[in-house]
Formats: sequence, C-alpha cells, structure tokens
Amino acid sequence: MDLLSILQVLLKGTLITAELAVISFAMAFVVAIPFSLGQVYGNSPLKIITTVYERVIRGVPLLVVMFIIFFGFPSLGIRFDPFTASVLSLGICSSAYQSQIFRGALLSVPKGQIMAGQSLGMTGTQIFIHITLPQALRFSIAPLTNEFTIVLKDTSFAYALGVTELLREGTYIISTTYEPLLIYLLCAAIYFVITFSTNSIVRKVEKRFAIHGFEFRGERA
Repeated sequence: MDLLSILQVLLKGTLITAELAVISFAMAFVVAIPFSLGQVYGNSPLKIITTVYERVIRGVPLLVVMFIIFFGFPSLGIRFDPFTASVLSLGICSSAYQSQIFRGALLSVPKGQIMAGQSLGMTGTQIFIHITLPQALRFSIAPLTNEFTIVLKDTSFAYALGVTELLREGTYIISTTYEPLLIYLLCAAIYFVITFSTNSIVRKVEKRFAIHGFEFRGERA
C-alpha cells in the first residue's frame, strides 16, 4: 500500500473514532447534568444515589466497563453490537467525570450573587436559570474540553470489542505492510491533530465567554 492509500484507510477509521467520541460525549452530557443537580440540590437519598454512582463509575476502569456491557450483559439476555457497547461504556464513564465538572461549576458561583437575587425577590428557579446556570456553563467550558479530548483518546479501547476505529484500521494495515512504527506514528499524529484542533477552537470560545475575575479548571483525578 502506498502512503495515500494508507491515509485513506486511516481516515475511514478516524471518522468512526470521531463518531464514537461525539455520541458518547453527548450521551454523558445529558446524564451528567441531572446527576450534578442531584448532588448539589437534591435531598439526602438523591445525593447518596448520585454520589455512589459517581464514585463507583470513577473507580472502575473503562475497559472493565466495556467487557461487562459487551461480554457480561448477554448472560442477562441483553446484547449490544460492538459500536453501541463502546458508546454506552464511554458515555457512562464520562458522565461520572462530567457530573463532577458541573457540580464544581455550580458551586463556583458566588453565594453573594444568589443572595442578591433573593433580595430582588427572585424565586429559586429564577436564580438558577438567570444567575447560576449561565455562569456554571461558562465555568465548565475548559474542563469539558479536557474531558472531550480524554473521551476521544479513550475511543481506542473500542479496539478490544472489534470496532473498526482508527487504531484497528491501523492494525489491519500493519498486517499487510509490516510497518508498525510508521502506522502507529500516523495514528498518533491523527489523534494529536484532532485534539489540538479541538482545544484551539474551544480556547477561543472560552475567551469569548470568559467571566473576568473567575476561573474554573477541572481534570480527572
């Protein structure tokens, strides 16, 4: 295979990788918001449930979650194709981290602003919609970008379930070209270009919506 043919095959795998990352990240986003709200504003039972979920998921390796869903669930009569199992696994694991990003962002809003809203006669819902949520979303931009790049790189674990993402396509090429160093370097370069481009774009968005005097950074423990 010539270099152009190799790049075309790797591009096909890259599209699957991007699809995995975007879908699983969006799924995690949807799950994380109510869990973070439950941890901050929920009653005691709800706080316990959301905290246990977050602690358990963050304490289990992604690959183990993938194997439980793909290989373990069939024993319960629940079966998923490799792509769906990968999306669910990535989404579930990322949701635990995203919930902590949102929780930290919600708690970063100064209490003085909330008290100011109360003094103006605003209800709790109005304070949340007009004061807390807009600022929390802005505080979340940078750590969410970090989480997305992690999810993007973690899509390589889908290789273990047989998903033909970037890394698996690279492995197929190696089986015919016998050039592992070149192919893996190309895969690494593609991952780098995607993550660097994403971070560059989001940094501009972050500056556009930055709140002067406040910074919030979140990263995986």
